[in-house]
Amino acid sequence: MSTEILPVATSAQVRAHARRLLLRHPRALLGALALHALAAVAGLVTPRLLGDLVEGVERGDADIDTVALAIAGFVVAQGVLVRYAYYASARLGERILAELREEFVGRVLALPLSRVERAGTGDLLSRTSRDVDTLSNTVRHAAPEILISLLSIAFTLGALALTGPLVALPCLVVVPLLWGVMRWYLRRAGAGYEREMVAWANMTDGLAETVHGARTVDALGLAERRMRRCDDDIAGSYRAERYTLRLRTVLFPVAEFSFVLPVAATVFVGGLFHIHGMASLAQVTAATLYVQQLIGPVDVLLTWLDELQLGRASLARLLGVGNVPPDRSPGGARPDGERLAARGVRYAYRGGHDVLHDVDLTLRPGERLAVVGPSGAGKSTLGRLLAGVDGPRAGTVTVGEGAGAVPLVDLPLDDLRGHVALVTQDHHVFRGTVRDNLVMARPVTDAEAEAALRAVDWDGPGLDALVGSGGEALSPAQAQQLALARLVLADPHTLVLDEATSLLDPRAARRLERTLAAVLDGRTVVAIAHRLHTAHDADRVAVVENGRVTELGTHDELIAADGSYAALWSSWHGDSSRHGDSSRHGDREPSR
Repeated sequence: MSTEILPVATSAQVRAHARRLLLRHPRALLGALALHALAAVAGLVTPRLLGDLVEGVERGDADIDTVALAIAGFVVAQGVLVRYAYYASARLGERILAELREEFVGRVLALPLSRVERAGTGDLLSRTSRDVDTLSNTVRHAAPEILISLLSIAFTLGALALTGPLVALPCLVVVPLLWGVMRWYLRRAGAGYEREMVAWANMTDGLAETVHGARTVDALGLAERRMRRCDDDIAGSYRAERYTLRLRTVLFPVAEFSFVLPVAATVFVGGLFHIHGMASLAQVTAATLYVQQLIGPVDVLLTWLDELQLGRASLARLLGVGNVPPDRSPGGARPDGERLAARGVRYAYRGGHDVLHDVDLTLRPGERLAVVGPSGAGKSTLGRLLAGVDGPRAGTVTVGEGAGAVPLVDLPLDDLRGHVALVTQDHHVFRGTVRDNLVMARPVTDAEAEAALRAVDWDGPGLDALVGSGGEALSPAQAQQLALARLVLADPHTLVLDEATSLLDPRAARRLERTLAAVLDGRTVVAIAHRLHTAHDADRVAVVENGRVTELGTHDELIAADGSYAALWSSWHGDSSRHGDSSRHGDREPSR
């Protein structure tokens, strides 16, 4: 199955979403803006007072004490306003960040499982970790700092113009230079940071895959190949980060030069204007201080603007998760009956390479169907289609009787899981108590939870025990039992068990399957198994070979037919006898 990177939102989508987030909180936004504006205005008074003080000293009538007290008052006022302005911005930022995280979790949970698997773990993991962290930094720091800087620049330029249009002109000498370098940078930075994050996702995916499959890598001697993959991913990440670094090595030196040039130009040109009587000393002094005061917010703006590009790229990746098209089109129809049927089903993970070919299979309500066959035959793929995880490329998989049958892909997920549930050999234990892990199936009493645990021969800790990350470690077999207990509580009418007891030893698996058979009596069960005692106990057996159902019947019928199943049974029966499998002799008697 090829890896497909999840989509990335367009620039228009990012801008529209950011605008909607801000407009959700107009009062908080206006309050923060007003406080920052007042703080900026308070900071503009000091240069003007200093300009007047210099001219007063020249005339000999300066009131130094009054000016000093006024400056001190405005400095204190600015400090208080800045404190509350930052507090208001932080509150707004945290609210927006919380909404972004909640929306992202909602998008991830709504992703079609088939697309998540094709994307691999690396891409989704990097979005939920690195991109969320980057966006957090942007929302908490970059966005408020940029907003403050823009307000400060706007008010300072306004004060500079009011001081005197002539003395304000020299600072404009740097505008073409800054405008040009910013256009050059912004055209390249967004795409560059997106490539950097994709490269990081590929590297994460490769490392996670290698660690997760470490035993397979070791057993098959794939270490060198995995090392080459890791080296290639690191090289790709290095190239992507080197590109964005080159952008910064152009932007920041030009910006540093731009900070010095306006101050020098204002002092020089302003001095000429003063000599020729075109500007007062107070105007030149105030203008120079205002231009000097512009350096801080412009520097902050350029510094955080780079961080903003990272945040924009992260937001595009987080929003892009919502661009994954749904794999189902839920309608209003409800199935009439519980019969599950596949008709003319074809499925391909890659275009032009079908792994299932014209599969026809109808399950009788309440029966236990075993699906067997060689590895790679398509058993698990068929199970996923019967569980509604994937939709067929051609044909239909329906639930219901006759005209009341509804395709599984037309059912909303909540309704689908009430009809069919899939349990595989891969199980996740969530951080929390055993009870927490059970009630996520549906709210239940302690008595019902304990009954479900007894049904799966639970040999782990009690309901109040903390399990999962940081809690009591469960063995793979116990994790499997916990997942099966959840299934018992979820109570769907059809279950697809894809080697769901494979992590248990043969004797324990045999005992658990018999216990489950009693608990799940009356429900339809599709058991995909590699242990043929499961097939022996089933009502019918479907043999899958090369993506086709080649044999279908009871165990005795297929043994009498002397076909593929009979050969599998003969081979397995001989092996299991030699290894002392619990299914031999009396254990081979049917339990239906």
